Parts: sequence; structure tokens; C-alpha cells
Amino acid sequence: MIIRKIEPTISAKKLRVAAYARVSMDNESMSNSFEAQTDHFKKKIECEPNWEFAGIYADEGISGTQKAHRKEFLRMLDDCDAGKIDVILTKSISRFARNTITLLETVRHLKEIGVEVRFERENLNTMDAASELMMTILTSFAQEESRSISENVKWGIRRGFEEGHMNSFTLYGYRADHGKLKVVPEEAAVVKLIFENFLNGYTTAKTEKQLAEMGVRSYRGKHFSKDAIRQILRQEKYTGCATLQKYYIENHITHKKRRNLGELPQYFVAESHEAIIDKAIFDEVQKEIKRRRELGIFAAGAVVTNCFTSKIRCEKCGRNYRRYKKVYKNGTELVRWQCSVKKTLGDDYCDNDDITEEELKYACTLVLGSAVFDEEEFCETVTNISVTKQGTLLFTLSDKSRCVIDWR
Repeated sequence: MIIRKIEPTISAKKLRVAAYARVSMDNESMSNSFEAQTDHFKKKIECEPNWEFAGIYADEGISGTQKAHRKEFLRMLDDCDAGKIDVILTKSISRFARNTITLLETVRHLKEIGVEVRFERENLNTMDAASELMMTILTSFAQEESRSISENVKWGIRRGFEEGHMNSFTLYGYRADHGKLKVVPEEAAVVKLIFENFLNGYTTAKTEKQLAEMGVRSYRGKHFSKDAIRQILRQEKYTGCATLQKYYIENHITHKKRRNLGELPQYFVAESHEAIIDKAIFDEVQKEIKRRRELGIFAAGAVVTNCFTSKIRCEKCGRNYRRYKKVYKNGTELVRWQCSVKKTLGDDYCDNDDITEEELKYACTLVLGSAVFDEEEFCETVTNISVTKQGTLLFTLSDKSRCVIDWR
């Protein structure tokens, strides 16, 4: 009997190597760094005979504390999940992530699916068992560095506010010129038209249609929407004055923009730049906005209404609830009532609950003491409904009495 050992024939598989690059600010000096990172990694990968180039993923002008806005970073992770990458090269931990939780969650997931991450500056790789502790420590330093930079920037901006300096210059009708707002005549004419239309009884929808027919585009060259027109009508900077620090950034991790409701001081700067709209006209427009708001949906003229129209008010912000209908692909419909501020501006301005029309009708039957909802009885008996912060409905009846119902 003759036994011969068969040696395995394994062909050396090339590692599919990709690189990730990121710069956190969008300016010329950072662009140079950005180009340097991508060129460096491409040459390094192509020079290794056992490596196969799997691409460069690069985010430019993006913060490293959040991965949600880093499109290239997320695309890279998707390609890793799809089995297209074996190794990721990156300049440093801070380029990969400044958030400790994000870093550890990401590298642990990549390790589980067999993808190695190598950090050049720290000389670490995620397949090394001892590297996680060091990564945690170094990322904590990077996160603290990000916080420190954020605090320094905020300090500088707030000191500028105290001295009457604006921080933002993105405003239709103006352009920034050495830290000052300068009027753009052709855009200023559009701003004046928007204000005149509103005082002449035009709805924002009618002005939107007119601007579209005139071929007028927004600041970013897009369609002039109703929301953009409303923002212009409320913008006091068109009077040559500025209220500073109306918003602030929550923190350096979430970067969420919050409306300043007294958390920080605000500053009003009179005659800070050239006016486009006279103050008297601006004040008249604000009065008209308030009048139309109080009229609710009836301010728009002939519109389709139902028995709840203009009777439901948000206790949190004082605005009316409006009716919205959603039709699903299977043909079913969901009708709900939602605070108009929440619908237009989002949860930062009002986070009161939405209510389906069925829930509203059921709550009304409880108040009216009827088995089924009767629209005529409702109109005669109920004066208005206030949606409270606690998830209850406060009914005011025609006899001045009140009734509270927990609609949930």
C-alpha cells in the first residue's frame, strides 16, 4: 500500500484594501489636506503586490462626531457588509470618528464580519486584541478635543454677538461683503414684491405661482417655495436690523440646531445694514400674519372644510390643528389632525401629539354622550377643542362649560 500526502494548493488571495479620508472644514487649506490624504492612500495601496485597490471613500467638509451625515463613510460600511472590502486604511482615529461610541460600535461590527481597520498615526489595527482599550482612550481624547474646539468656536461667536456682529450671511436679497450685508438690487425687488403681495391679500401659494411664472429662483437657485416666502415675510433683517442668537447648536456630538427660547441671551442690533423693507411695512405684515393665523384656514378664502376646521387649537404653541390625509399603496386612508407649526417647522418648534380623525370623533361621542358621532350636534354644542401637553383634549362647550377627555 502506497500513501502519498496531497499538499493543499492554495492560491494567495489578494486583500481588497480601501481607504477612508475626511476633513472637517470646507476651505482651501483643508482641501489641500483632503487631496493629500486621498493621493497618499491610493499610491500606498497600488504599491503593495498583495493588495487589490477597493476604492477611496472620502467625506469633505464634514464633522467626525456624527456618522449620519457622512455619506461616503456609510457607503463604505455598506460595501463592507456586502463583502467588497477586507481592510480599511485611515490616517488616524480622529479622521475615522471623534465619537467614542460611534468608533467602538463601528470597529466591533467590522471585526465581526472580518474587516480590519488600520490607523496609521496610532499604528493600531482592529484585529489586534490589545488595540480596543488603546482606541477607547485615544478616541476619548479626540472627542474631548472636538468638544474643546466647539466651545472655543462658540465662545468666539457669542462674543461677536455681544459686539453686534452677525454670524450668518445666507439671506435672499443680500450678499456678504467684508462681514456686512450688501443689497442685491434684483433680489431686493423680489423681496419688496413678496411684502406688497401679502398686504394686497395674496396668499403665499399665489405669490409662489407668480414667482415661478416670472422665472425667479431662490437663494440656492431652486424653486421659490411657500415656506421660503413665509420665512422672508417674518425676517426682521429686511428692515436693516438684526436679532442675534435666535438659534444655537445643542452640542458638539448631535450638532442639532435649537431655537433659543431663553436658554441664551439675544441681542438686537438696530441699523446694522441697509434696509430693503420699511419698518412700518414690516410691522403691518406681522399684524396681517397674526390676523390670518387667528382666522385659521378660513383666511385662504374658498377652501374645503369640515366640522373640526379652526376648532382645534394647540395649547402648547397657540396655533390651529390642520387636517392631513395620507393614502397608502393598498388604497387605505389615514386622516389625522396635526399642529400647523409642527407640520411646517418640525418638532423643535412644537412637539404636541397628532390625533387621528377617528380618535377625535370617538372623544366627541364621549363628551356629547352619544353612541355615534353626530356632526350637526358637534357644531351646535362644541365651541373649540384645546390639545393639551398631557395628551388630553379640553372641550369648551357652547354653554361655557368645559370637559377634559384623555383621547389616548
